[in-house]
Amino acid sequence: SSRQALEQARVAVEELDDMKAVVKQLEEENTELRRQARHAEKEQRSLCSQAEGLQEERLLAEGQGLREQIQAQGARMASLEVSSGTVATVGGAGGCV
Repeated sequence: SSRQALEQARVAVEELDDMKAVVKQLEEENTELRRQARHAEKEQRSLCSQAEGLQEERLLAEGQGLREQIQAQGARMASLEVSSGTVATVGGAGGCV
C-alpha cells in the first residue's frame, strides 16, 4: 500500500513537472506573440503613414496636371483669339464658364 502511494506520488510529481514545462513553453510563446503583435502594429502605422504620403503626392500630381491642362487650354484659346483677330468671336472675354 505504501509502495502504491509512493508510486502515485512519483507519477503526480512527474505530471506536475510536465505541466510546469508546458506552462513555461506557453508563456514563452505568449511573449513572442506579443512581441510580434507590437511589431505588426508598428509596421501597420508606418504603412498607413506611407499610404497617406503617397495619396498626398498623387493629389498634388493631379493638381499639377490640371494646372498644366488649364494653361494649355488658355494658350489654345489665346491662339484662336489671335488667329481670328477678335475676342468676341471666341465667346466673349474668355475664361471658364
